[in-house]
Amino acid sequence: MNPIDLRSDTVTRPTPAMWDAMRAAPLGDDVFGDDPTVNALQARIAADLGFEAALFMPTGTQSNLCALMSHCQRGDEYIVGQMAHTYRWEGGGAAVLGSIQPQPVANQSDGTLALADIEAAIKPDDAHFARTRLLALENTWGGQVLPLPYIEAATGLARRRGLAAHLDGARLYNAAVASGAPAREITRHFDSVSVCFSKGLGTPAGSALCGSREFIARAHRWRKMAGGGMRQSGVLAAAALYALDHHVERLAMDHANAGRLAEGLQGLAGVTVAIPQSNIVFVDLAPDKPRDLVERLRSRGVLVTGLYRLRLVTHLDVGADDIERALAVLRATLS
Repeated sequence: MNPIDLRSDTVTRPTPAMWDAMRAAPLGDDVFGDDPTVNALQARIAADLGFEAALFMPTGTQSNLCALMSHCQRGDEYIVGQMAHTYRWEGGGAAVLGSIQPQPVANQSDGTLALADIEAAIKPDDAHFARTRLLALENTWGGQVLPLPYIEAATGLARRRGLAAHLDGARLYNAAVASGAPAREITRHFDSVSVCFSKGLGTPAGSALCGSREFIARAHRWRKMAGGGMRQSGVLAAAALYALDHHVERLAMDHANAGRLAEGLQGLAGVTVAIPQSNIVFVDLAPDKPRDLVERLRSRGVLVTGLYRLRLVTHLDVGADDIERALAVLRATLS
């Protein structure tokens, strides 16, 4: 039997209908700005999320990097969660390539940054300090959904203190479906948003950065310098357009499957399972559990990541029957 891959929602393959859309896409050269499918995607995602413009990017990491470098100059800093993707898992790009100082703040257990911590991290206008320019939030964060009242309060604080606000919305649509709020109700609080198509939405690659026309013009220059100019990238943009039409509402199925995973792992000795809010399940293991659990699970056809904290991610290539088969393997292996 094929392995059940719960390592990430980035492992999906295009559906047959998505392949058809990709093959049928009209193409041009996006570096010249004349790929009609890329242009259609950029117009669509900007309109959907309430922005003036958008820019198609190869990856979410590059999208976040270009956003940070478009908001900040050398010697500026951005406030970000200690466990945020833009700070911890993107290779330090803002500091290395943009000369932008990150000011990490501890994430609370729900993924938020305490407002008092944000306030305390903002530097005075003094030559001794980096200039605080930007607040960066992430939604979802570890599969958890930032509450809308918190988003409004945090971005409101940023604006009162003269900061812009950026959202790493790699799983924005998971947050929207889980909260029941339209995606643009989340994004309207931010000056820029990066959204990923290759996670929950199931495309092979690609993200989009949204913002004002002036902001996107700056980001376009950074994308070129970062090597992100692609040619007939309408092949990928067509997948994203298909996903926006067909793969958003179905995210609720992934969330339900994650809930079933969590429910089915309850009650095992030495195993603590966090109740998921979207499509990511974290399983904490007692220190006496074997260190080779990931390999044991792999040998039995279930792929996961982690060591003493396993991460299980549901997606469109994992159905309800797969969840039940994975649960049988997980329970037998973790017991």
